[in-house]
Amino acid sequence: MKRFVVVLSLLAAFPVYTHAQSATEEIARAVMAAPPALAADAAVVRLSDDGSREMLRDGTNGLVCYDRSNEPGRDFSAQCTSMGNLARAGQNHQVWMSSANAEEARAMFASQENDGSREAPVFGSVWYTLAGSDQASASTNTSHITIAVPFSTSDTIGFPSEGSYGESGSWIMEAGTSNAHLMIPGR
Repeated sequence: MKRFVVVLSLLAAFPVYTHAQSATEEIARAVMAAPPALAADAAVVRLSDDGSREMLRDGTNGLVCYDRSNEPGRDFSAQCTSMGNLARAGQNHQVWMSSANAEEARAMFASQENDGSREAPVFGSVWYTLAGSDQASASTNTSHITIAVPFSTSDTIGFPSEGSYGESGSWIMEAGTSNAHLMIPGR
C-alpha cells in the first residue's frame, strides 16, 4: 500500500514538473528576441488563442516578450515590445490563431483597421522580432526591429515610405494606419 501511495504521489507531481519545465523553456525562447541588456529584466507572457495572456515571469524594465511559434505558418518566432502594447499583441495573436493563412489574417487586420477596432500600439515603442526555421537557426536567420508610429505618414514624420532590407536607412511602412512603423534594417 505504501508503494502504491508513493507511485501515485510521483505520478501526480509529474504533470506539475513538466508544466513548470515547459514554462521555463518558453521563457527562454521568448527572451531570445530581447536585446541582451534587457532580457533578464523583461516580463514574459503566454498568449492564448483568444488573445488573453498568462504572466509567466514578471519584469522590471517595461519590456514584455512572448513566443509566437504556435501561430500558423511560423516555425520559430519570438517577439518583445513595450508592456503598453499587450492589447495589440493579444489582438494580433488572436487574429493569427483564428486565420487559415496569412492572406486571411491580413484581411482580418484590414477589417479591424476599417471598422476602428484595431488596437493601436504605443507611439515610439520598439518591437523586437526574431524568427527562423527553428530555435537554433533563429538568431542567424530573420530578425528585425520596428518602431511604432501609428497613423504617421512620410509627410508627418519625414521618413521615406519606401526602402529595402539591403539599404542602410530606415523607412515607414503601412503609413497612415495603426500599423505604421519604422523599419530598422536587420541585425
